[in-house]
Amino acid sequence: MSDFMTTVATVNDSINSFVWVKIGLVLLIGTGVLTTILTGFFQVTHFKHWMSKTIGGVFKADAHVKHEAGSVSQFQALCTALAATIGTGNIAGVAAAICVGGPGAVFWMWVAAFLGMMTNYSENVLGIYYRRKNKEGEWSGGAMYYLKDGLGNILGYERLGSFLAVLFALFAILASFGIGNMGQINKITLNLENAFFANVNAPTVLGDVSLVNLVIGIVLMVIGGFIIIGGLKRIAAVAERVVPFMALIYVLGALIIMFVHITSIGAMFAAIFRFAFGIKAVEGGAVGVAVATVIQQGCKRGVFSNEAGLGSSVMVHSNSNVKEPVKQGLWGIFEVFADTFIVCTMTAIVVLSSGYIDLSTGLVKDGVSDATLVAQAFGNVFGRPGQWFVAIAVLLFAFTTVLGWSHYGSKAVEYLFGITGVKIYRVIFVLMIVSGAVMTSSLAWDISDTFNGLMMVPNLIGVVALTPVVVKITRNYVARKIEGKDEEPVLSYFPEIQAEAAEAVAKGEE
Repeated sequence: MSDFMTTVATVNDSINSFVWVKIGLVLLIGTGVLTTILTGFFQVTHFKHWMSKTIGGVFKADAHVKHEAGSVSQFQALCTALAATIGTGNIAGVAAAICVGGPGAVFWMWVAAFLGMMTNYSENVLGIYYRRKNKEGEWSGGAMYYLKDGLGNILGYERLGSFLAVLFALFAILASFGIGNMGQINKITLNLENAFFANVNAPTVLGDVSLVNLVIGIVLMVIGGFIIIGGLKRIAAVAERVVPFMALIYVLGALIIMFVHITSIGAMFAAIFRFAFGIKAVEGGAVGVAVATVIQQGCKRGVFSNEAGLGSSVMVHSNSNVKEPVKQGLWGIFEVFADTFIVCTMTAIVVLSSGYIDLSTGLVKDGVSDATLVAQAFGNVFGRPGQWFVAIAVLLFAFTTVLGWSHYGSKAVEYLFGITGVKIYRVIFVLMIVSGAVMTSSLAWDISDTFNGLMMVPNLIGVVALTPVVVKITRNYVARKIEGKDEEPVLSYFPEIQAEAAEAVAKGEE
C-alpha cells in the first residue's frame, strides 16, 4: 500500500508542477487582468452597486423566493456556492500558504482574489447566458456548456470547444473527489482527532489505519449520504441555514483574537507586505523563501479557497431563479470578496498573531504543523475550548464544502452521462468520503491542488475566448440598470429562453 501511495505522490507532483508552475498561474492572473480591464474595473467602479444588489439586498423577498420549478433562490445559490468555497482552504489552506510561502503569501491571496472577483463574475455571467433546462426541468449550466456552445460557436473552434468541454467535465468529476471530498474530509478528521482524541490510544485496522479515523469517516459518510442523495434542493436547504451561521461565528472568534493582539496588528500587516517578494535566508541555517514560492503559494491557496477560475461555482449559480446574467455575476463578485478578503484575512491574522510565525524574519518556527496551526492559535487565547471550536468550525466548513462539490460533480456527470449517471455518481461520491478520513494529509492536499489546476485550464481558455460576450452583456446591463437607457436586454444564448426571460424582466421578475 505504501509503495502505491509513493507512486501516486510522484506522478501527482509531476503533473502539479507542470499545470501550476508552467501555465496555471499565468493563465489565472492573466484572465483576471483581462476581465478586470475590459469591464472597466467593475469590482471597483460599481462597488456600491454590487454590494447593494448582493449582501445589501439579502433580506429582500426576491433573494429567497424560488419563482420557478427546477431552480433555487439567489441566496440559496450563493450559500451553496459559499458552502463549497468556504472550507479547509480558509483555515488550513491559509496556514499552509503562510508556513510554506511566509506572510507575503497573504498579499498574493489578496491580489488573486481582487482579479478573481471579475473572473468569477465572468464565469457566472456566461453560466446564466448559456444555461438550459434538463429532462427533469432543472437548470443546467457551467463551463462545459459555454465551452461547447460559446467557444464551439466561434468559426474554426467547433471541435476545440467540444473537446475542452469534455475535458472540463472529466476534471470536474476528479476534482470533486479531491478538493470536494478527500481533502476536506481529511482535514476534518485531523482536527477532530487532535482536539478530542489526542490522548486516546486507538487501535489500528486494515494495516495502519486508526480506528478513530475510520469511525469518523463512516459517520460523515452516513450523514453526507442522507443530504447528498436528496439532490440540490436538500443541499441548498442545509447550506442556507448552516453557511451564514458558521461564517459569522468563525469571524467573530477571529475578531476576538485580533483584539487580544491589537498591538501587533501593525507588525502583522507590515510582514505581509514586507515579505510579498520573498524571504531572505537568515543565520543559523534557516533557508529563505523565493518570490516564486510566495506568489505560487498565495495564488494556489487563494484559488483553493475562493475557486475563482475553476468554473466550479458556476454549476450552482446557474440553478438560480435569476433572469439577468449580470445579477448572478454580482453574487459571484461577493462570493470571492466574502471568502478571501473577509474569512481568509481573519485566518491570516489568527495565524500571524499566534507566535508561531516570526514576524521579523517571516519564517515559521520549528515543530509547527500547518494542519493544526489555527487550532493552536485559538487555543493560545481560549484554551482547550479554542481548539474544540476550530475542530467544529473545520467540521462545518469542510463538510458543507463536500455537499457543494457533490452538486458540481453531479452536473459534470450529467453533461457526460445524463441523469442516470448522476444517481450512480452520488453513491460513489458518498462512499469515497471514508477514503479521505484514512488518507495521509499531504497526499490528499497535493491531489486536490492538481485537480484544481487541471480543471482550471480549459475553463479559463473558455472565459478568455468569450470575454467579448461578457463585455457585451455587462455594457447592456449597465446601460439599462445603472444609466437608465431603454435597450433590449441580453439574457440568453437561446432565443426561446431569451424571449421568456425578457418577458419576466419586463414584469420585474429579475
